[in-house]
Amino acid sequence: MNQNLLNELYRIVGEDNVKLQEPMAMHTTFRIGGPAQYFVMPMDTEELSQVVLLCKAEKVPFFVLGHGSNILVSDKGMSGVVIRLYTNYAGYSVKGNMVSAKAGIMLNKLGASLLEEGLTGFEFAAGIPGTLGGAIVMNAGAYGGEMKDIVKSVSLMDENGNIFKKSCEEMEFAYRHSIVQDKGYIVLGADLMLKEGNKEEIKAKMDELALARKTKQPLEFPSAGSTFKRPEGYFAGKLIMDAGLAGYTVGGAQVSEKHCGFVINKGGATAQDVVTLMDDVKRIVQDKFSVELEPEVKVIGD
Repeated sequence: MNQNLLNELYRIVGEDNVKLQEPMAMHTTFRIGGPAQYFVMPMDTEELSQVVLLCKAEKVPFFVLGHGSNILVSDKGMSGVVIRLYTNYAGYSVKGNMVSAKAGIMLNKLGASLLEEGLTGFEFAAGIPGTLGGAIVMNAGAYGGEMKDIVKSVSLMDENGNIFKKSCEEMEFAYRHSIVQDKGYIVLGADLMLKEGNKEEIKAKMDELALARKTKQPLEFPSAGSTFKRPEGYFAGKLIMDAGLAGYTVGGAQVSEKHCGFVINKGGATAQDVVTLMDDVKRIVQDKFSVELEPEVKVIGD
């Protein structure tokens, strides 16, 4: 253990906001993952900046975590510092049609608030099980909408603790991609431009999308959402189903029979189970249809 690093983390965020050997299975929607060496929860931008600079000075790797909904953490866990920006970093404000929100706010909570404000345009995102920060990083989308459709600007931090803004255009949003992935920036928050709408219509749209998710997706099991990106001209779930892989199982991991685009944790699945299953699915789909599936789930850890 790096005692100097630990002492400094305690000083910056307080002992209550630092955990040692914290099981990542408790902080991912897959409910899978070994321990994080240092698990840190900064309460504001100043604390976050100090933690980032400390990691750089101590030459310790760090990873920024939100709700943990699009990742698979190794069974061995993660060395270095996991910085969690979640409910500890989650405020928002509304001015006219402009919404400014911090990275840690859950999309469903923000969606419910925007419904009350009578603002439309966010409905597609309100049911995505993640934080605003995570949604920005991967330009999350669903049911015909993407974050790039509503983002005006994004507040970012680099590895030197510098804080700056980038416009929607400068974010280089593409399918499940943003400049954040290329540059290693940390998303602090975003300004969203929405429109005035009718509360009843907004609620009806949100209810409609929530029902579609419930009926089509295996929400009753832990998963990381869509496992593979949509290949050009195809749907990953349909390719996997047509390959005869519905219900295909490795250990506690299974291709969902409800929606083959999802790999679920049926109970006690390890990260290795999931990785093996994903590799099998990729190989079989490639052999049958000559289509290469690219993971949407990010595999991280030791």
